Amino acid sequence: MSLDDTGRRAPATAQNALWSWTRDVPRARRRPISSAVSSAVKDSTAVPIAAGHTPGPGVGGDADTSLPVPPASGGQRSCSSSTPTAPQVRGDALRMLACVRVATARQMAQVITAEDADGRSYVRRAMRKLAEQGLAETNGKQGKELIWNLTRAGLRAVADGNELPARPRVGTGAKAVRAGFGPHALAVTETILAVGGRHYLTDWQVEVNHAIKETGLTFNTDAVLNVPGKAAEVGLYEIDNGTMSRAKLAREVWDYERYAGHRVWEGARGTIGGTFPFWSRYRYTRSSRFPPLHVVLAGKEEHLLQRRLEALAAAVDGIAVSVFATTLPALQRREGWVRLGTDHPDRRRERYPEPVGR
Repeated sequence: MSLDDTGRRAPATAQNALWSWTRDVPRARRRPISSAVSSAVKDSTAVPIAAGHTPGPGVGGDADTSLPVPPASGGQRSCSSSTPTAPQVRGDALRMLACVRVATARQMAQVITAEDADGRSYVRRAMRKLAEQGLAETNGKQGKELIWNLTRAGLRAVADGNELPARPRVGTGAKAVRAGFGPHALAVTETILAVGGRHYLTDWQVEVNHAIKETGLTFNTDAVLNVPGKAAEVGLYEIDNGTMSRAKLAREVWDYERYAGHRVWEGARGTIGGTFPFWSRYRYTRSSRFPPLHVVLAGKEEHLLQRRLEALAAAVDGIAVSVFATTLPALQRREGWVRLGTDHPDRRRERYPEPVGR
């Protein structure tokens, strides 16, 4: 993210850490994959997967949560620049799919190995082995590429290692792919890779539900990035693959203002009490402002995406939450975001009625 939740540029250290690619880092910095991971990918049973992260600087001094750094590609191979071993590829594939849910061999090779075409062949062999072990499966194609996801056994293998945050209700993505939503799911994965590559990959969650029971408001955010640190940096990401109407897309963006504007009353009986934003009390408790929303447009030719972006800007004019938008091709070229809305807590408080106390 080049902008924080207030629209200002993020600190240089955090911004560089989030956007930089690490394929040219010497292999000496890599931590060898643990024996637990090797056991998980060699044994047909779902053995817990241990951490395989590379220690490094993180936001706020926390440990780096990226996947292990792949060796540099090209040139002569040596002991300091070689292809990851088969167990390493399988272990990294399990971790990546546990985070992004679905991916093709090309997308996984982009993160796991330093090679392009050769990298895909390594990943394909690894995925076939994981499928034989019952840890991964494929339920559709994107062109000629198979779409891969973990099975329930694969999710348990990752969860039992306590490497990723607890996600008891996370799905495998298989139903979505079989239902024909594979292109949208892959666009979400493509966005995650374009935003930060392998950096903070394990801090992404996909299909995150936001609901307020009192008002009946409920919607799923395609992807949420929660960067670790003393003050958590949270980013909300909505990916439009060109399949919904412009009006529906605008309504989905306005849902975020309605969610941010809802307040709850708190106070003991017999006291005056007070009201507080629902999101700050029950969802993003470490964030000082409502997290910024990033809308990524994909699935069409770029000139059509630009028209769609212009229409969205007009439809959400005056929205009182931070909203940024771009197209997926522009994001992959590292171009800047277009601001569509600014965070205004006072304006939200005027628009949405206060809850009645006891």
